[in-house]
Amino acid sequence: MIITKTSLPRRTVLRGLGATLAFPLLDAMVPALASAQTAATPVRRLGFFYGPNGMFLPNFHPAGGGGSHFAMTPILEPLAPFRDQLTVVSGLSNRGVVSPNEGGGVHSRAHAGWLNGVLPYKTEGADLRAGKTVDQYAADRLGADTSLRSLELTADSNFLVGNCENGYACAYLNSTSWRDDTTPLPHERDPRVVFQRMFGDGGSVSARLADMRTERSILDAVTGRLGELRQRLGASDRHTVDDYLETVREVERRIQRAEQTNAATPLPSLEQPSGVPDSYDEHVKLLYDLLLLAYQADVTRVSCTQMAREQSGRTYPDIGVPEGHHTISHHQMEPHNVEQYTKVNVYHLSLFARFVEKMQATPDGDGTLLDHSMLLYGCGMGDGDHHTPFDLPVALVGGGAGHLAGNRHLKYPLHTPFMNLGLSLLEKVDVQVDQIADSTGTLADL
Repeated sequence: MIITKTSLPRRTVLRGLGATLAFPLLDAMVPALASAQTAATPVRRLGFFYGPNGMFLPNFHPAGGGGSHFAMTPILEPLAPFRDQLTVVSGLSNRGVVSPNEGGGVHSRAHAGWLNGVLPYKTEGADLRAGKTVDQYAADRLGADTSLRSLELTADSNFLVGNCENGYACAYLNSTSWRDDTTPLPHERDPRVVFQRMFGDGGSVSARLADMRTERSILDAVTGRLGELRQRLGASDRHTVDDYLETVREVERRIQRAEQTNAATPLPSLEQPSGVPDSYDEHVKLLYDLLLLAYQADVTRVSCTQMAREQSGRTYPDIGVPEGHHTISHHQMEPHNVEQYTKVNVYHLSLFARFVEKMQATPDGDGTLLDHSMLLYGCGMGDGDHHTPFDLPVALVGGGAGHLAGNRHLKYPLHTPFMNLGLSLLEKVDVQVDQIADSTGTLADL
């Protein structure tokens, strides 16, 4: 079993009090999957979805000056069914990741700085440095009541090390999320490992929930033994045991809430995945299905997903694109390259749209998962041919539990800080941060 979060922080201290407490049994405990919510106070969720190599911006940004009557562009077309919960944002830039002294390394800088606005420190070694990302500020609050603080996924391998681009360590391309200035979070590509992190090595979801009921009986037994022991302890030790018992009770409450949530909204049948599918299409869909389950079961409320890492040379012959993605992103306005580049952008958005559709179809309190979520799909670059983080493509989907209105194209002055969007999203989940990188405040009208 994989323990995803320490549930009993005093376990090591108390083991010395006596073997009769059977503390090794408590290693089987996993925090429950959900916390209580009501129709009046729905749980809010945040998701960040990264597309590599930029986009062909004329086929993404709607024409005109903004408003609710914008025309869906070719790249946005997969999201047309969700127009009433779609907000397209234009004019945002991440100027903080532009280096005036370095030509190469643009992919690493754009990617590592997407959610923090920070120019990463150029190194091939372990002395990495960038900045805490927006998703991790959110996880500080939203992850307090879930078994996984946040969930990071990728469709690419995560084992590249050393120099990946012009003296920048591969970690800058591997990790979209940073826990703090020096800690990039690894993204997981193996669906089997993702399942185990979420539910332990328990086969199907129903089997995992059955295991949790067994774990509750273990907790009941340990609680009784601790009560007996408490009568024979001194004041200091009794205080320690009381702290321990309160932690045990919180785990019990989490298990009960998980069972109640599953009774109200039964989880779908899903067996433990066998590994990474051979097909990119199947791989991404499976990762999205696991993310849907993580949101539905309240295993996590914050996620960050890579469609692929920057500089991805993946080919897409199934959609008629045998050329490498990175190659055609350098389109130089050649019509064939623009067409192929756009096809890849549309395909990535269509996979995301499938996930959005499932979020919309999944009940959650008095609405759906989509009603109570904010999902940001975007890129660290604008137009991949120019390698600049300007006029970034931004599509926001979801209702944010009443905090985000859809059917809008918001057009801000060019080079409005992208981190202003980050502050705005954090404010909508009640996370207050004074400033991130070059932010100047929240976005008006969002």
